[in-house]
Amino acid sequence: MTAGAIAGLAACSSSSKTSSGGSATTTAPTIPSAPSTPFSPATASFSGSAPAAVASLASSAKAVASEAIASASAAAASFEASVSAAGAKAQASASAALATVQGGGNAVGDITLTGVPKGTTGGLNAVIVNITNSTSSAANYAVRIEFFDASGNKVDSTVVGAEHLAAGQKAQPVAFSRKDTDVALTAKVATAWRY
Repeated sequence: MTAGAIAGLAACSSSSKTSSGGSATTTAPTIPSAPSTPFSPATASFSGSAPAAVASLASSAKAVASEAIASASAAAASFEASVSAAGAKAQASASAALATVQGGGNAVGDITLTGVPKGTTGGLNAVIVNITNSTSSAANYAVRIEFFDASGNKVDSTVVGAEHLAAGQKAQPVAFSRKDTDVALTAKVATAWRY
């Protein structure tokens, strides 16, 4: 290595010693600051359509959303069919029994409600109607459930029932609403009749 090259390397060193034995000071390079206004392209000169990959992603997103809606609708229909098949006869009898009942009925104390997660109902608002025969003999039950929105407005009403429930026996029909599936509804016992 030549003497000139060594002198050049020493001049580039940031921790070189001075002849008096002190350290030489170095300063960091100055970095230009960002512009004070954000960049905004002039879009008036843009033309054409989105690249094929973007259009494909948009199409895929629409297909996935459509499939999810169809799946939720099918799940709701399946849930409704299974509930309806299980209690169709009891529901018909319960509706007939409630036709002349005024007020809350004689069996409100025998009824409690348990919410059902919307994930298992295909998005429908649903509750399990827990009926316990508190008497000493067999009885039939008719229960009207009403569904309310967050403002307290009645949105829907449905009837469930249980037949030939022995003393102390429990039944758990499911009451659900197909209305306002996009919001959570609150269910309440409107009438409960033992007959």
